[in-house]
Amino acid sequence: MSSPAEKISITVTPAMKRVLEERVASGQFASASELMREAFRTWQRQQDEHDERLASIRARIQQSIDDPRPALTLEESRADFKRHIEALAKS
Repeated sequence: MSSPAEKISITVTPAMKRVLEERVASGQFASASELMREAFRTWQRQQDEHDERLASIRARIQQSIDDPRPALTLEESRADFKRHIEALAKS
């Protein structure tokens, strides 16, 4: 069961108002309120997806931080890479 709707007031630019009125006049939306509710739902979905992406990135960063393998210095990493390249060249 949804909550009763509450009336609020918003301020939009003249260009936004024109688009809103055009969409309502075209029949795409029954009212300005319907259009604004749809816009809010779309924004909320985008925010939820953004939050999920951030949580995923944070989890991967934490996995990296928690990785028990030893960290290599830049020199060790270069030497290791060079060994791999040389081994590939020999095969």
